[in-house]
Amino acid sequence: MGIRLGIPIGSQRVLVALVFSAAAIPSSAGIFTKNQPVPDWAIEANKTHTPDYAKDAPSVLLYEEFVETVDANGRAVERHRKVLRILKPQGRKQVCDVSYDVDEKINYFRAWTIGADEHQYMAQDTDFAEVGDTSIPIMLSTEKMRVGIPPAIDVGATLVCESEELLKPYFREKLWEIQDSAPIVFQALEVDLPPGRAHSQSWHDFKAVPAVEVAPNHWRWELRDMPALDLRDIPSRPEWVALAARMSVQWGDAAVAGTDQEWRAIGEWFTSLEADRPITTPEITAYVQTLIAGAPDFYTRLDRITDAVQKNIRYFVVMRGIGGHQANHAGDIFRNRYGDCKDKTTLLITMLHVAGIDAFYVPVDDRRGFVDPNDPSMFGDHMITAIEIPADVNDPRLMAIVKGNDGKRYLIFDPTDERTPVGNLRSDLQGSYGTLAAGPASQVIELPVLPPEANGNARKGDFKLAADGTLTGQVDVVHSGPEGAEVRLALKGSDEEERRESLETAIAHDVPGVVLDSFQYLQPTELDKPLEVHYKLTASQYAHQAGTLLLVRPRVVGSHAIPFNDKPRTVPINLNATGHWHDSFDITLPPGYAVDETPDPVNLDLDFASYHSNITAKGDQLHYEREFVVRQVELPAARAADFRKLESTILKDEKGTAVLKKQ
Repeated sequence: MGIRLGIPIGSQRVLVALVFSAAAIPSSAGIFTKNQPVPDWAIEANKTHTPDYAKDAPSVLLYEEFVETVDANGRAVERHRKVLRILKPQGRKQVCDVSYDVDEKINYFRAWTIGADEHQYMAQDTDFAEVGDTSIPIMLSTEKMRVGIPPAIDVGATLVCESEELLKPYFREKLWEIQDSAPIVFQALEVDLPPGRAHSQSWHDFKAVPAVEVAPNHWRWELRDMPALDLRDIPSRPEWVALAARMSVQWGDAAVAGTDQEWRAIGEWFTSLEADRPITTPEITAYVQTLIAGAPDFYTRLDRITDAVQKNIRYFVVMRGIGGHQANHAGDIFRNRYGDCKDKTTLLITMLHVAGIDAFYVPVDDRRGFVDPNDPSMFGDHMITAIEIPADVNDPRLMAIVKGNDGKRYLIFDPTDERTPVGNLRSDLQGSYGTLAAGPASQVIELPVLPPEANGNARKGDFKLAADGTLTGQVDVVHSGPEGAEVRLALKGSDEEERRESLETAIAHDVPGVVLDSFQYLQPTELDKPLEVHYKLTASQYAHQAGTLLLVRPRVVGSHAIPFNDKPRTVPINLNATGHWHDSFDITLPPGYAVDETPDPVNLDLDFASYHSNITAKGDQLHYEREFVVRQVELPAARAADFRKLESTILKDEKGTAVLKKQ
């Protein structure tokens, strides 16, 4: 399937397990109802012995083959065959499936089961259903999936699938996902090209395998014994799709020599696709001129325009055929006041152009690591904007800036993100890559990782501890940057009772049995202003008595620890976000008690993060202060020891207990 901009794409492609709703509609189109024997290629594949490395897996893919037959216009017909053996009860959820859209056609789709007793069963019309792709959270889509469940799927049985599909006429790339959650014994890809048509290939997280020319301009790749990608017990890891091995084959304009040239061709394709979309209309021009009237500088013009698109253009997705790739016209978007990510980018580019500011499309994927600069591809799930910054503009509020290979500076901005101000960038996009679609100047760009001061919070608490261990007090929190944007988004979709419940549940993770006495969110309309949360709480038995001693944890609320373990690490470490977090808590001691013992100060400085905390006592006050700074969003696996050192330090400090002694 091609790139679907503005919507997330599912992460795994082998025999998808679906839950059918009552709305699933049986479909007989393209299904042969007459019984046919299991084809010879499947019989041969079923003779494959289950390898030892697969015996603990729920299923094993014995055989999978894709054949792409490309015509003179570049359109492909794809034949797909696969044979999968069920090894455990969990594997019984596997089905055969084919996804398609309005401009694609399933020529045939067949499914069989070879039972554990070698009996053969062919799926009939009633064993097939047509469903919407529920993995895509969009409002209206013509993307569908045909699913086949042949009889007798049980442990020891083998599932056989075969389909042929006429693919989209405008997409000329095959993304071969060579690794899955199930091990794969044998897999192959063939690309049969017409005379004179070139192709290029690139690989992600796998050593390149040369193709064999099995016929004139007919290329075949084969792989054996691909291990499953099992990430179930690996904490703080990147997205599954960022780690799974894959290969891309291009046979369109991007089939050129050299990685940079491929990315340029991909960017030029997007530029051409959207060329007539960001065209202004008299209504747009008049609106922008009114909007920026009196603006004293570049930032003010930019802020007014981006804010208008964020707040006034409702996010709404309609996907039909090429509409899943190409934006609507700017005039239609402006008039209707809604659109998806590429629509909002289109209108923003148009409005900025009216204001004399150049901007460009940037296809990306919000799963950091999926877009690989060494693997040129059109696949992704989102569209954002690159805004060219004039050479004489140096505004510290514009932090999300990258420099192109031509020396120009571009501000990366996501108009779909309604809560993050221009100049900042939500954390899951930071450190990713995208395609700057700027015609001949197109290139792959690394999205910026922002400095810690662009994100985080400051938390201040004043508490009073009673002799029976009850803690009461008030907490004031100031959220900024992407963290503040996340809070704003949560507030948008909730009522007062839901907000209370959510906040109380979050506090209860640190203070079990807490009661939220009151709370208030202060949310300024300006997105570049911090969001404030104020609340009062009561927690009985917060401190614990031990004879004449009272044990109390100075770190009352808020945790910075993220999951880790001591197992050998082979995949990168996801730190989630850069940021600067500060806590300051004062606890008034109960009458007659004094501080007898406190944990030692903590001072840890690493290149990617630092953590400092200190506990002091003065009079009847116990004071806790800490500062946590993160400077990177991801670490290589080789830094696992440093990561564990950081997390164990944080965890120990957060659990630290002060001892109060009755005088």
